[in-house]
Amino acid sequence: MALADFLKELDALAASATAAFQASSDPSALEAARIEYVGAKQGRLKAVQKNMGQVDPADRPLAGKRLNEVKAEIERAMVMATERLTAGKGAAGPVKPFDPTLPGRPVRLGRLHPITQTIDELIAIMGRLGFSVADGPEIEDEWHNFEALNIPLEHPARDPLDNFYLSVAGRGRTAMLLRSQTSTVQIRVMERTPPPVRIITLGRVYRPDTADATHYPMFHQMEGLLVDRRVTMADLKSVLRMFATSYLGSEVRIRFRPSFFPFTEPSVEVDYHWNDQWIEFGGAGMVDPNVLRAVGYDPEDVTGFAFGLGVERLCMRRHHITDIREFYRNDIRFLHQF
Repeated sequence: MALADFLKELDALAASATAAFQASSDPSALEAARIEYVGAKQGRLKAVQKNMGQVDPADRPLAGKRLNEVKAEIERAMVMATERLTAGKGAAGPVKPFDPTLPGRPVRLGRLHPITQTIDELIAIMGRLGFSVADGPEIEDEWHNFEALNIPLEHPARDPLDNFYLSVAGRGRTAMLLRSQTSTVQIRVMERTPPPVRIITLGRVYRPDTADATHYPMFHQMEGLLVDRRVTMADLKSVLRMFATSYLGSEVRIRFRPSFFPFTEPSVEVDYHWNDQWIEFGGAGMVDPNVLRAVGYDPEDVTGFAFGLGVERLCMRRHHITDIREFYRNDIRFLHQF
């Protein structure tokens, strides 16, 4: 086959294919043109390519160059036709023209989670009472979570079934766990800060409780600590009374019931009388002398009090929420009420 004839055949194919793709008015016509000209089995480009074997070997480089050029021309024509037919269409069909006279759509503004709102309010109340906020790690060692808080090795509170241990002790290493109370932060602050100390700690704590209406394996605590000279139980009662009236209202009453905690002595349970019922809010007491010694304080020189309250419990009482799990279901219908 003469080179001139082969090149003439390529030119005719390029012109015919370009015209066919330009004339395609819908996707089905475009697909028919694609099959006719560049189909893998019976496409016209494939048939012309086979004729290259009949071209004189000396002319084949020039014939191959022109063949590649025609392939590129046909491919460009197909791409342009595809873009032309799909322009202005999305997944749901043609895009409607923008009407600048239509009113804008309101933006849905987010809001703080009710737990975050409660924490912010607690910080503000305790700030007015002179307490600053301290923070610490959620993954703790046994010293800060138990031993420094006067909880000995044999105490049931250290049972693996009652804690989220992440590692075991051995070869000079202490066991690590998710903190079970925010009292760990109080220990860390006292280790590096001489008295007086007046702080609150707020954050997540973890205990392997079965989730139900009043329990959850992760919840939030607020703990307060005041250490100074001549601190008494009367100071503790005054602070908790002022906190209660600030958060729940002036009509609230407070009472202490004797209790036991390893890290306070004497220890009390704190109840608030609100909405015609007594409600248990948490534990409190005077800091045990063993805790003061563990951080290098002299219990003959300073005393202190500590208290702990559940943030979820406070929020639930304030807003009459009956199930703690509502806070963590991410149900927008619930969260949008706050």
